[in-house]
Amino acid sequence: MTQLDWKIELIPLAVSDVDRAKAFYGDQVGWNVDFDNTVHEGLRFVQVTPQGSACSFCFGVGLEMMPEGSSQLIQVVVPDADAARAYLREREVDCSDVDELPWGRFVYFQDPDGNRWSLQQIIRAG
Repeated sequence: MTQLDWKIELIPLAVSDVDRAKAFYGDQVGWNVDFDNTVHEGLRFVQVTPQGSACSFCFGVGLEMMPEGSSQLIQVVVPDADAARAYLREREVDCSDVDELPWGRFVYFQDPDGNRWSLQQIIRAG
């Protein structure tokens, strides 16, 4: 049997204001804005990618990838929850304190449209 590689590369986000979302993820959170293309009136595609991630996130107008008003919960692994929290706070992103759980250390934030992010520092049993 052939081994298949499954690579998650793009996850859609529902947003109500594309410019506000682009400013939040690109300017405030500091992720790379890979694309911002208006194909024609009623069709705009924006893609952002966190530093070091093989997976990008997209949103726009006319994409019909997610129902209007829906939201995502996305978990991201980070090497250091304290550093992730400090990074977000430096950029004036409203985020939680570090949540210490037996299976990891977490920081939470959300975008202006209610898409929620869980940043996990994995704790290895030692």
